[in-house]
Amino acid sequence: MRDVPGAWRRTAQGAGLIGADGVVRPTIFAEMSALAAQTGAINLGQGFPDEDGPAEVLEAAREAIARGVNQYPPGRGIPDLLDAVAEHQRRFYRLDLDPGREVLVTAGATEALTATLLALIDGPDDEIVVFEPFYDSYAAVVALAGARLVTVPLRWPDFQPDLDELRAAVSDRTRIILVNDPHNPTGAVFSADVRETIVALAHRHDAVIVTDEVYEHLVFDAPHTPIATLPGAAERTVSISSGGKTFSTTGWKIGWATGPAELIDAVLAVKQWLTYVNGAPFQPATATGLRLPDDYFTGIAATLRGKRDVLGEGLVAAGFAVSQPAGSYFTVADAAPLGATEGAEFCRALPHRAGVVAIPLTAFVRPESRSRYATLVRFAACKRVEVLEDAASRLATLAG
Repeated sequence: MRDVPGAWRRTAQGAGLIGADGVVRPTIFAEMSALAAQTGAINLGQGFPDEDGPAEVLEAAREAIARGVNQYPPGRGIPDLLDAVAEHQRRFYRLDLDPGREVLVTAGATEALTATLLALIDGPDDEIVVFEPFYDSYAAVVALAGARLVTVPLRWPDFQPDLDELRAAVSDRTRIILVNDPHNPTGAVFSADVRETIVALAHRHDAVIVTDEVYEHLVFDAPHTPIATLPGAAERTVSISSGGKTFSTTGWKIGWATGPAELIDAVLAVKQWLTYVNGAPFQPATATGLRLPDDYFTGIAATLRGKRDVLGEGLVAAGFAVSQPAGSYFTVADAAPLGATEGAEFCRALPHRAGVVAIPLTAFVRPESRSRYATLVRFAACKRVEVLEDAASRLATLAG
């Protein structure tokens, strides 16, 4: 029998799923979710909410199904959603887009990211600069595309990059600077200096900026600032977002990419061979969500800020050192004060010790970087307040 083709192997290796013995292993997320089910632990590992989104958005999906929006939508997306995305970018960020040429609907932000990287990477000499830790699909897609991953470390406790290290990472071989802001898994929001440096480096080295902004409306201290709004950035930036986090509809997988028409055309050329299209009745429903009044968007940020505080106070009381997140679903805590020396083993024991599931931050880094994040673990605050209070009560048992 022939060897199994290599594309999947590159992808699995990029995602850290193949061990030294060549065996493909389940992700840490699958392992921790299984532990939660086995032990009855509260699962604060994976980032999905346990409450439905706004009623008008859900009703819009039901109405779309009832009126027959159940077949293939147009390849770029339903025109009403293309218009709604463009309206959203103008309303919140003063970005003017042509909805027919500069907006593309995708199967969630992950497909948008995948199609963008596959479209814009030319070959093995290309380098993709990412900030580490990183959302787990990034390394897998870069490996699938056959490019080289170059990382810039984010360090405890504020998880801001060192600007000299960022400058050293970007070179004339850099094809894409991939930015996740607000950041998963750390909850960091990058400073103005970081954003400005990214744009300057992209110009200096003729790189494209690709931004993953799915937590754009879940920031706590100031409104989100897209990199595309900075001077000289829009013409070389592909901005990616989705409705899943904003409207608590993560299962719908409705995302979008926006940017210059020539870049979006390249992304579409790849995207049409991935899912082709998806989620017909969920597209007009997401358009309904994007047109909700301002108080909806400020309200979801305020609600999540309160949940962040409940979780953070519980973690401090349990004996963790805590990094206060400025956005996203997530809080990173250091388990070293509780005697931990290795995050994955700590997380495997935590459901038995305290009835709570978390994810080790080492799941989001390259093997050679794990020592830097060895005792750090990630908790998700996107659950009902009473669930977070129960989790805090359980974690308090760790304090002895």
